[in-house]
Amino acid sequence: MIAQRETTPAGNVITNYWHKLDDGRIQCDVCPRACKLREGQQGLCFVRACEDDQIVLTSYGRSSGFCIDPIEKKPLNHFLPGTPVLSFGTAGCNLACKFCQNWDMSKSRQMDTLADQASPEQLAAVAAKTGCRSLAFTYNDPVIFMEYAIDVAQAAAERNLKSVAVTAGYMCDKPREAFFRYMDAANVDLKAFTERFYQKICGASLQATLETLLYLKHETSVWFELTTLLIPGENDSDQELHAMCQWIVENLGVDVPIHFTAFHPDWKMMNHARTPASTLTRARQIALNSGIRYAYTGNVHDSKGGSTHCHQCNSVLLERDWYVLGAWGIDASEGKGACQNCGAAVAGVFESQPGTWGSRRVPVKMVS
Repeated sequence: MIAQRETTPAGNVITNYWHKLDDGRIQCDVCPRACKLREGQQGLCFVRACEDDQIVLTSYGRSSGFCIDPIEKKPLNHFLPGTPVLSFGTAGCNLACKFCQNWDMSKSRQMDTLADQASPEQLAAVAAKTGCRSLAFTYNDPVIFMEYAIDVAQAAAERNLKSVAVTAGYMCDKPREAFFRYMDAANVDLKAFTERFYQKICGASLQATLETLLYLKHETSVWFELTTLLIPGENDSDQELHAMCQWIVENLGVDVPIHFTAFHPDWKMMNHARTPASTLTRARQIALNSGIRYAYTGNVHDSKGGSTHCHQCNSVLLERDWYVLGAWGIDASEGKGACQNCGAAVAGVFESQPGTWGSRRVPVKMVS
């Protein structure tokens, strides 16, 4: 059973990662931003605040909405393909990405955004009842509501459901360890491969994300994949893509899938051009040429770039048309996969047959 969280008189959950400064302010220690707050102030993330000389989570149990998605939408192509996942987020974010495509939630400063409520046990029960195999913390970064996410993950595990984090990985050591202890899979946004981009476009740092990726690879059993949103003229040069892919191969290995996805003008980058499909194809080819075995294109209709191919014989292992699955060429046993044609190992977490959820997106209303 999940331990009861300690709350304040206002009903906010007391968090673990903070300390007092000599000048009386309270520093939040969840992410490298290290917001230093006085009584009543909120961090940049909006949902962590200073109350009664401690840091509290103001959004525990509240959400901007619940929806059943295909797991491929996270995107995760090598984790229980074809299965439904109950997805939700809250409000706020600890990054400030100018291109954010969920800015109405991640940049929200209105508690009205969090109109839906659900306890961890209720979420797990609904996920199980609706046939979901997992729950995903997404739409905004779960790092900032990690206490809620951890409790949901524990409730999910009690019902044999998996937990998925969609995150930028911008967090400090101790919270990182506590958070990923309860995750089964993750998609990590590797937003670019220069500090200039991270600082100028995201208000963050590349190094912190790389440290999270190294931690996931070498200190956990979490299955994880990468996503890079390519923005013309900002992070799509051959030189940067070569450097990124080389780092991935040398530090994470050749089996970590990467998704190159298309940018469309949004929030504070409305004047930038959309990403041409040819850019995604070029990036995918650079990744494959660098030795990465599984590279994908996203946010465009590209069956070849979205399908999984055997790294050894190049046969189709799993055909995808957007989120609809086709040909299946994987022999799976005890969660592990192998090519039916040549027997080469296929990295990921697989069942004997893919799920049949398809491309459906089904909103879910919680009932108290």
